[in-house]
Amino acid sequence: MDDESKKNALKTGTTTLGIVCKDGIVMAADNRATASGVVVMSKTEKKVFPVNDYLLIAGCGSAAEIQKIPKYLSAELKLKELRSKTRPSVRQSAGLLSGIMASAGNSAYLLAGFNEDGTTELFSIDPAGHIATVEDYDASWGSGMSYVLGFLERQYKKNITIKEGIELAKESIKSSTQRDTASGNGLDIYTITKEGIKKVVSQEIIPEFRDR
Repeated sequence: MDDESKKNALKTGTTTLGIVCKDGIVMAADNRATASGVVVMSKTEKKVFPVNDYLLIAGCGSAAEIQKIPKYLSAELKLKELRSKTRPSVRQSAGLLSGIMASAGNSAYLLAGFNEDGTTELFSIDPAGHIATVEDYDASWGSGMSYVLGFLERQYKKNITIKEGIELAKESIKSSTQRDTASGNGLDIYTITKEGIKKVVSQEIIPEFRDR
């Protein structure tokens, strides 16, 4: 990572990721919230949220922003749909999210969804509001990013199924929580396909003491 990436990763202690599959998108995150990556403030923090029935968002950064932004985006999308009489596409939704972020702070997001024609898309929006189309996978700007990207670089294959993507996401989050102090305590995994949004995994990481 360059210096600017390192600075932003330090500010956004968490692990979030999105994986593109041939039949949809898998999105996942850990459950730990920290203060400056040092003190664990919550062990049950939710970081992946359905925006509506066709969009899913995952955020890293300010916990307050991550809770508020999906609600703001949902409201803006409803207004846009009422004005235009058409449902915004996933790309248009990413544009709206970028505009909201311009005055929202330093959080970063992954946005996935399915369009009316059944196609699915995944976008990464960095803290500056830049939108990038994700063709394979991304771990946003969280502190666990380097661990996850290194793992996925070796394990990801084009045209994997949703089922394979779920297992890959699970192992990615677990790999991150082994080394990143700002990630851990549990994980949530969602899928998004033309059939809708499903929460498919919700696990707690429980520390154990064993005699040596």
